[in-house]
Amino acid sequence: MKSLFPRGLSKRFKAITLSILAIIVMIVDARFEVLVPVRHKIAIITTQVYSITNIPSKLWDTAVEQFSSHSELLSENERLKAQSLLLEQRLQKLASITQQNARLRELLNSASLVDEKAVVSELIGIDPNPTTFRYLIDKGSNDGVFVGQSVLDATGVMGQVVDVTSYSAWVILITDTTHSIPVMVNRNGLRAIASGTGEDLLEIRYVPNNEDIKVNDLLVSSGLGGNFPSGYPVATVSDIKNDTGSPFATIYAKPTAALNRSRYVLLIFTHKKSSLPDEQTAPQDETKTSEEENNKEANK
Repeated sequence: MKSLFPRGLSKRFKAITLSILAIIVMIVDARFEVLVPVRHKIAIITTQVYSITNIPSKLWDTAVEQFSSHSELLSENERLKAQSLLLEQRLQKLASITQQNARLRELLNSASLVDEKAVVSELIGIDPNPTTFRYLIDKGSNDGVFVGQSVLDATGVMGQVVDVTSYSAWVILITDTTHSIPVMVNRNGLRAIASGTGEDLLEIRYVPNNEDIKVNDLLVSSGLGGNFPSGYPVATVSDIKNDTGSPFATIYAKPTAALNRSRYVLLIFTHKKSSLPDEQTAPQDETKTSEEENNKEANK
């Protein structure tokens, strides 16, 4: 490349010359518009250079934004699933409450004996034994889970906790052959026992042939025994057979819970309010009062 200056000139002279030329160009550019087209062309070139050099930064920002959006969507999806499950749990009792309102209107103003709280848990395992129906969930004793605790999904009762570790617990399903749950017919309050059959059905036992129970009747938890809170859907009657040789009818019901499909479940916490301390306190107060009166009379 040919040099701008001939050889032999000192570096100081070259620097001074270039400085003078730069000053002249700046003065011409400030007072006249001669260099405007040149400046515009240079701006176009530099803009393209800026755009090219900015591509990696844009790609990085886009990737970060996409990743953040994906993470936020996943987090929001999990939150909405949990919220939906909790709302479904509250709605499950509407049918039962409606019937109870008609049958037991005089009791609606009584004080509630059970305060229920629900916690969402996720299924993380299945018992490989084909003769048992048990699921492993990701909540344990550190979360307050206890043996006998009721487990529900969005549509009904699934089962109860049978074994607890610090961070997980085993849940036995209501269809297991070793499990039974007290139920009642939501339409008329008829009580019975629903037992697992080892299949996707429950057998309703000890119901006399002449009792008022029909196909499609909704069976809800009766609350007897204290393991399951009352009023939650358990199953719907699917088949009734009356055997003249037996005093009891053969009745089968299909669980309302999606036992083979639910991934998220609800753990129900119940807190019973006992009135025993108040009842014990009253007699003691009466005894103290009578003793004080006797002491007063003795002093007199």
